[in-house]
Amino acid sequence: MSLNNLTPAKGSVKKEKRIARGQGSGYGGTSTRGHKGAKSRSGYKTKIGFEGGQMPLQRRVPKFGFKNINRVEYKAVNIASLEMLASEKGITAFTIETFLENGLTSSNDLVKVLGRGELKSKITVSAHGFSKAAIEAIEAQGGVCTKI
Repeated sequence: MSLNNLTPAKGSVKKEKRIARGQGSGYGGTSTRGHKGAKSRSGYKTKIGFEGGQMPLQRRVPKFGFKNINRVEYKAVNIASLEMLASEKGITAFTIETFLENGLTSSNDLVKVLGRGELKSKITVSAHGFSKAAIEAIEAQGGVCTKI
């Protein structure tokens, strides 16, 4: 082994394209940009979604409906779920923390109690919203609904 036959390990050295460094580099002249046109010139930027003058997809696709930016999104919890927890775990007071601990909601969720299912136990529920059916079912059993 001598200095004249030392080479880097195979795959360790990758030759970079040295663009615009004269004809000898193989990438001189137009510097891989082709001839003429906006893309060949410096400072060229394309708009997002630009399709070369063809009508862009964003404008081709039909738009309809309405998105209310003030919409309040609630996480729905049914009375059936509350009844199941009341009978299995003996919970009588339901708060946001109770919903979180039992996996009914995630943090930062607004909770609305809905009336699907049958309620047999007396419970107290505090949530961000209630449906009319839920209020009727809870109060029919002697429970209390508290809106936060």
